[in-house]
Parts: sequence; structure tokens; C-alpha cells
Amino acid sequence: MTVAEETEVTLEVGQRTELPALPDPAGHHPEREMHAILEIGVRGPSGAPHATPAPGTGPALAEVLIVDTSRSMLHPPAKLHAAKDATAAAVRMLPFGTSFAVLAGRFDATVVHPGPGSQVLAVARPGEREAAERAVRLLDADGGTAIGAWLDLARRLLKDQPAPVKHVLLLTDGRNEHDHRSRRPLETVLDACAGQFVCDAWGIGDDWDAELLLAITRRLHGRARAVRRESELTAAYEELIAGLLGTAVPELRIRLTPTTPGTVIRQVKQVVPNEQELQPVPAGPGGRAAEYVTRAWGDEVRHFQVVLTADPTGRESGEELQLAAVEIVVPGVRRPLRLPPPRPILVRWTDDPLDASRRHPGVRRHELYQRASAAVAQAYRAWLRGADGREAADRELARALALAAELGDAQLLGALRLIESAPGTGRIRPGLKDVDWQHLILSSALTTPPERFPGEGGGRGSSGAGAGRGGAGPAKVRGPVEAGVPGSRDDGGAAPADADPGDPGPGHAAPGGGGPGGALPVRPDGLVECPDCRWLGPAGSRYCGGDCGRLLRGAPA
Repeated sequence: MTVAEETEVTLEVGQRTELPALPDPAGHHPEREMHAILEIGVRGPSGAPHATPAPGTGPALAEVLIVDTSRSMLHPPAKLHAAKDATAAAVRMLPFGTSFAVLAGRFDATVVHPGPGSQVLAVARPGEREAAERAVRLLDADGGTAIGAWLDLARRLLKDQPAPVKHVLLLTDGRNEHDHRSRRPLETVLDACAGQFVCDAWGIGDDWDAELLLAITRRLHGRARAVRRESELTAAYEELIAGLLGTAVPELRIRLTPTTPGTVIRQVKQVVPNEQELQPVPAGPGGRAAEYVTRAWGDEVRHFQVVLTADPTGRESGEELQLAAVEIVVPGVRRPLRLPPPRPILVRWTDDPLDASRRHPGVRRHELYQRASAAVAQAYRAWLRGADGREAADRELARALALAAELGDAQLLGALRLIESAPGTGRIRPGLKDVDWQHLILSSALTTPPERFPGEGGGRGSSGAGAGRGGAGPAKVRGPVEAGVPGSRDDGGAAPADADPGDPGPGHAAPGGGGPGGALPVRPDGLVECPDCRWLGPAGSRYCGGDCGRLLRGAPA
């Protein structure tokens, strides 16, 4: 078996290792949280059809297609026609032997194929696919929308399926207005479905709810999307099914093991290509390790943020320790697989407030995405108030545009400019429809990494953990991991990913005055203090890195 025939999983850990050992000069006791960005990639063998199972191992995919057939799908009829075309195209793409079903969703859910009342899935064969397509073509629309009932039926059908990839593709044109008519409310159903399958949810028409789609897909580890024109749906479905059939790793687990007393895992979440909270599952009897499950990997890279709390009690300043070990686990793998070695998450205790204020650019980048998404949501809520909210809506749109520009996210900028009246105005254009905002809300939930984090040389993850200490001198290293372990990335004193090329570097006053924009004064320790929430950060900070997130540069003192 050659390397070229293996599926390879890669892991890099990006972090700034410094945490404050002492209270800051103002007497504040900052939270001693270590944030790290895990960059995990999967690369399959070139040209290999990943989802083709090995002989005797059974089908690789079990698929349930849910079509909204509530009465609103007839207004206009093009929505239902598009749903039929796209669903039929998806069925035709399913490989021989794939288990599948088609459901119709109204006040409740019914099995369109293999037939009403069926408790098992159909198996894709030429005649079976044709029968499913005929049943789809006969669909009509009536009744209301109760999405919890639809997903609950999908859960029951998929419950005993052995396929490594279990997937639900949900299409709706409306809002979950009749949840009260379901035997179980949507929130309860999502709890039952979590971990059972991946769900992608699509909106069609003019009256779907972006927040609803995001709530479903974040809970079920899928993605929320929508089409602007009904005619786009078939191509979108074909692309999605092709991606599922290219699944290289059905399930990948992130195992975290705290290795220093006082270290606690506070949070693990996916941050690229979208945000998804991950819940821990036991990593086996005994021990301190926890595992976080991710599903349905094609050839792709995702980023995850890990938050640990650490205790400096009894530790020396400048001492570098391993807080936790990160390991990738792939259960039940069916093909040759190359996994990365475990990587460390480190900490170096420091008395230098400037060192302690620095964060890895990936952490800062995700915070900017959160603020941009919040600004979009606030702009929408203000827009709903009509003339009374116009000024607030314009202000939040301008804030979102500034954040998108700082992120360098062309996709988000383009989506925001569809809302803007004219480029550069920061004002909302007249004549918007609610669906325009729903598309923007979905766009603001997507995240992208920078091409390369500042300070990296040669390629992804090439800088070592011991690099770029900003003149702090060599760190003492104790514990099982030495400084400079490959894959533990510290970008040292490099400018953050969101920095303006004209910004002064950390620890330098901005031109034209004693602080950023000539307004906020720079303290003797080289930091600026947010006048609202008292966050301390580098003098070149454009936005507050604390709870308020306010603009610092150009703001009045």
C-alpha cells in the first residue's frame, strides 16, 4: 500500500501560548482561558470514489429526502415542480445498493417511497429508482408545516441503518408554524436526532426562515442553504449528493486529554466553514479524556476552537507547560488511513501584560465573524420596525460592512452589498423583501479562514511552538512535550489576521495622538483600555476584544 493510496488526516494546533500569571496593573483578574485553533484536514487518494464501500461491507450511504408539501408550495407552483425535479435527480444519483426513502412533510410526515407506513428504507436499483421518481412526480401540496414530525420520521427510518453515512436532505418554503400539532416539539426532536444523522436544510421561495434552518443544521451538523430561483435547485441537489458520495471519512473524533492539574475543557466548537457547538462523549472508562464527534468529511479542511482554563498556582513565570493533548480518532475505518501524531496545547505563564493580551489570529477572526453576524441580525430586527428602525438598521449594516472588509471576506461583502443602497453609503436600499434578509443571514453564518495566518512560513502550520516570543527569552519547558513540536503553532508578535496594513504594530501608539485614532491614551505598559468594558489590549487594536466589541480606533476617549 503506497502513501498515494491512503486517505490522510492532518492536524495543526494554532495558539498564542501566553497567559497572565498575575493580576493586571489595574488590579483586574483576567480569566485564564487558553484558546487554540485546530486545523483538521482530510485528503483522500487522488481520483478514488471515497463512498464506494469495500466488498462485503454494505452500502456507504443511507439517504432520506424530505419534501415540503404544505399548501404554500403551490404559491407559486414552480416551487413544487422544482422540488420534484431536484428530488428525482438526487434519487437517480444514488449508487446501486444505497438505502433511501422519500418523505412528504405537512402537519405530519408520510413515506412517499417505498410507500406509506413503511418502516424500512428502499434499496437503490434501476427499477426502485424509477418507482421512487414516479411517486415523487405524483406529489401534491396541502396542509401546514411541522418540521419536527418530518425529522422524527426520518430518525425512526434511519435508526437501525448500518451505513456509515446517514444523511437527511430537508427542503422547506415556510416556517415551522404548526409545531404545536406535532406529537413532539421540534426542540425535543432535535435532541433525539442529534448524533443519529447529518441534516442539510434548504430554503426555497420567499417565506422560509433562515434562523430555523440554522438551528436545525447546527444541531445536526449539516449546513443551511437556499436558492434564489427555483430553477437552481436541481443543480444544487446534484452537487450536494455528489459531495456525499465523495465522503472520505464518515466520522472523525477529536480527543482531548488534559495533562496538567487544574486544566478543564470548557468548550469545543467548529468555526470554519460554519459554527457548530460540539458536545463531549466519553472516551472510554476512566481517564480524563473527552471526544468530540464530527461527521461526513470529504476532501476538506475545517477549523475548531478549543477553550481550556488553566491554573498558574505554583508555576514560575516563563514556564511553558502542556495543558492538553489533541488526538484524532477515526472509528470503524474501512480504507487505508494515515492519522497525525498527537499534538500539544501549551501555556506559558507571563508577567508581561502585552504578551498576555495577544491572541491567535484565528481566534480573533472568529470573534469578528460573530460580531458581523450579530450586526446583520440587529440590522434585520431594526429594519422590521420600518421608519422607526431605519437609522439603527443603517448603523448596523455599516458595522457589518466594516467587519466584513476587515475580515477580507469577499463572499460576505458581496452579500452585504446586495442590501446596501449604493457602494460605500452604508445605507439600506429601499424596496427590500424579507427574503433578501434571510439570504443575508445565511451568508453571515458562513466563515472562511485567511489564506495564511501571519507569521507562517512556507505553508500551513510550518512555524513551531517556540517561535516568535517577542524578546521574552527562552521559555522553560516541563512536561511530556518540548517547545517547537511540529504542529503546535504560535504566531508570536505577528500582526493579527484582521489588522489594517497601515495599523501600527502591537505596543505602538497610532499616529496623530496618544492612542488609536488620536483618542484613546496608551498606558505605560503599552496597552489601551476600552472605556466601556475595561478590556486591555495592544495599542493598535481597532475593535475592543472584550464583551462590548466597540470600535476603538477613531472613537472618542
